[in-house]
Amino acid sequence: MYIVVLKFTRSLDVVDLALPDHVAWSAKQYEAGHFLVSGRQVPPDGVVIIAKAMTRGKLDAIMATCPYVVQRLARYEVTEFRATRTAPELTKLNEAIPA
Repeated sequence: MYIVVLKFTRSLDVVDLALPDHVAWSAKQYEAGHFLVSGRQVPPDGVVIIAKAMTRGKLDAIMATCPYVVQRLARYEVTEFRATRTAPELTKLNEAIPA
């Protein structure tokens, strides 16, 4: 799995102009089954995304289409991890339990 952190590189008033495009893009990623959780950081200087396991190349390709990235309003950093312990309601996401 991945933790993706988008850090805004422009002011929030400029970033917010691309918000409708970002929301539509994000919805497509949820529909495709790529994202599990996302939301703005507090304070609102970026976005955090928890993405399902996939190849890093696929994730980078997805992130390259993010409107914030395309419009150079944000850059992203990725941390990969293996989910080995989860709350009971998230057991199906636990990569340590064979499918």
